Amino acid sequence: MKPNKPKYTLFKNATYALEGFVEITKHESSFKLQLLLFVVMNIVAWTVPIGFLSSAMLSLSLFIPIIAEVTNSAIERVVDLVTVEYHIMAKRAKDAGATLVLLSLILTGLIWIVILIDAFKLR
Repeated sequence: MKPNKPKYTLFKNATYALEGFVEITKHESSFKLQLLLFVVMNIVAWTVPIGFLSSAMLSLSLFIPIIAEVTNSAIERVVDLVTVEYHIMAKRAKDAGATLVLLSLILTGLIWIVILIDAFKLR
């Protein structure tokens, strides 16, 4: 039996990544919400009167929840592929993915708080 592993090239990998992005954007409402927050908060990050490095760090921190949401969606898809019936381990895997997203949002919020406190010297 031939393994399900195609030959990879940089172009093919980029194509697969774009296909994944389109698929997750079409089928995951929470990812759409994360993208909306990403755009809105990027606008905020670059319009707040703070230094370039502070704005850049705020902007870059917004990738953390996006990455977590993609990971969570991948976990959910694999669990759904393995079983359609309720199983406690499937629930735990999905809950762990949801926890990842929650922790990423908390981390991003803390990054924003620390940077904004420092930028406006709120002590």
